[in-house]
Amino acid sequence: MNIVLDGTTLNINDICSVIDGKPTISIAESAMEKMKLSRSIVERIISNKEIVYGINTGFGALAEVEIDDEELSQLQYNLIRSHACGTGELMTVGLTRAMMLIRANSLAKGHSGVQPRLVEGLVDFLNLGITPCVPEIGSLGASGDLAPLSHMALPLIGEGFCYGKDGKKIPSREVLLSSGLEKIELRAKDGLSLINGTAQSSAILCSAASKIEKLFLMSEIIFCLSLESKNGRIEPFYSKIHHARNHHGQGVVAERIFQMISSSDIMINGENKPVQDPYSFRCVPQIHGPSWDRLRQLKEILDIEINSATDNPLIFPNLRNPGKNEVLSQGNFHGEVLALAADALAVSLFEIASCSERRMDQLLGLNRKLLPPFLAKDSGLESGFMIVHYAAAANLSQLHGRIHPRGAFSTPTSAGQEDHVSMSATAALNLHQAIDEFSTILACEALIAAEAIEYAEKSMCPATQQLYDFIREIVPPFASDKTWSDEIKNVSKQLTKGEWLAAINIHL
Repeated sequence: MNIVLDGTTLNINDICSVIDGKPTISIAESAMEKMKLSRSIVERIISNKEIVYGINTGFGALAEVEIDDEELSQLQYNLIRSHACGTGELMTVGLTRAMMLIRANSLAKGHSGVQPRLVEGLVDFLNLGITPCVPEIGSLGASGDLAPLSHMALPLIGEGFCYGKDGKKIPSREVLLSSGLEKIELRAKDGLSLINGTAQSSAILCSAASKIEKLFLMSEIIFCLSLESKNGRIEPFYSKIHHARNHHGQGVVAERIFQMISSSDIMINGENKPVQDPYSFRCVPQIHGPSWDRLRQLKEILDIEINSATDNPLIFPNLRNPGKNEVLSQGNFHGEVLALAADALAVSLFEIASCSERRMDQLLGLNRKLLPPFLAKDSGLESGFMIVHYAAAANLSQLHGRIHPRGAFSTPTSAGQEDHVSMSATAALNLHQAIDEFSTILACEALIAAEAIEYAEKSMCPATQQLYDFIREIVPPFASDKTWSDEIKNVSKQLTKGEWLAAINIHL
């Protein structure tokens, strides 16, 4: 696979391919020409001794401080070194690679005024598998993801650390030497453009969006297995019901569910069905649908963001009217649009997980027809799946703590110059971390539904039969009380990886 960076056509699949593998990265010739043109504007400003923010001034609250020409290069080194103060765990290799790709593509758009050599350096790192060590915490989401991107930039100048082949940190200068690369000499504006953007927030959200889409689809298949296990009703998924309301996500979810369960002998020919199912069964299109709408919105935002110029100032060459009008200070580095979308999707994860937890209670309760209490063989002597439900409830509580919006908390910084920040990276990390709790809850429901279906007298639909078979490869039918931790963990991993979904899709 070859990804060509031109500043306009990068997509989420490209980002995920860099996270999961090592496609070949190249730079479009058109992008090189745009970068050279915008760089010529920077060189002209310096030559003419014009004073322009970001080129020959200090930064943030120090924007009024003029910098002498002979110190412009040192200014860029000082910027990267001083801003590389991230904390917390290191970002994964995959997410760091995604951040590098997004930043390179943004610079390739041709509005940043950097030396094209910077973008070539990032591409060299990606193609050679060189990955900087980047602490995940430190960004405020404005002025961009400064601290993480500074750690990303350090190895380009021969400083900081990279991951070795054994996963340990090694000095970047050793990596450059062994790879035959030379460190990049920074010039005016280079350092600022490298670190002033939303690449960390966007990288994390691209990964999250891809994983969540797979889990949302798996949540529907798991639901169908629960619905069959409960001998529920098919009528709530008739298309005319959802056309009568006509929300997009609701209709799509209802159609997918109906397509699955309409081939289920349990759903079509089952007897002794309830007059109405509880909301956690009957209202799944109405509950899951809005979450799909939020996910679609996030993906649309990311498609725009990863092809945007997000640093400050930006350069708009005007050969007919050259001058200060070509360099504009603005706020494209502000990650508000990402923060709000990430926070909204965190709520969506909780809502779907909450619905899942309620279905577990419905399948395990003492008054359920045809099912023994807690699905135990000898209820009372055995606890069966009682504590699997507890584990789901505990994870749901963790997930509940993540629905407080991270983007609604701004800490003014830089002596009041940066007086409203987005916290987009914090919101993105929160969403990404929520995925583990979400997939764990779905795994608990899958285990319970797979056991409950053992008591069915009719056949399942092909999709749920395949899911059941996959679960049984990990967990045999219940024989007696046992520990469940490893089984929950293993099923959760499989749900997140997406391999089960790919196989089940054959039956959809």
